[in-house]
This record gives sequence, structure tokens and C-alpha cells, in this order.
Amino acid sequence: MKYLLNLGNIYAENSTWKDFALLKFCLFSMGLAAGTAVKKEHRKAVLAGSAVVFAASYIPLMAKLFRIVSEKE
Repeated sequence: MKYLLNLGNIYAENSTWKDFALLKFCLFSMGLAAGTAVKKEHRKAVLAGSAVVFAASYIPLMAKLFRIVSEKE
């Protein structure tokens, strides 16, 4: 657990405001997908939109995390 917390601190030190904005978009889209309470006829569109936002924000975040992990080791 200490390793993960340390990795989080290193990630935060190497991050800019853009990285944190991506993180917020990623978490928002996950929450929207999980807690959507729209009519059934609109639900697929909402889930598709949140999946696109999630993928577009998750991929750069994980790429940066893997880059940081590989530099650390």
C-alpha cells in the first residue's frame, strides 16, 4: 500500500493542471455512467458519451503513470 501511495505522490509532483483536469473528466464520466438516471430511450446515448470521455481521458492518464513507473524503476 505504501508503494501505491508513494506512486500517487510522485504522479502528483510530475503533473500539471491539465493532468488534474483530465483526471476530473475521467472520474466525472465514470460517475455519470454508474449513476445515470435518465429515461431508457436516452440512456444508451448518455452511456456512449461518458464512455468516449472516459476513454479519451483515461488513456493519457495511464500512459503518464506507466511512464513515471518505468522511470522510477
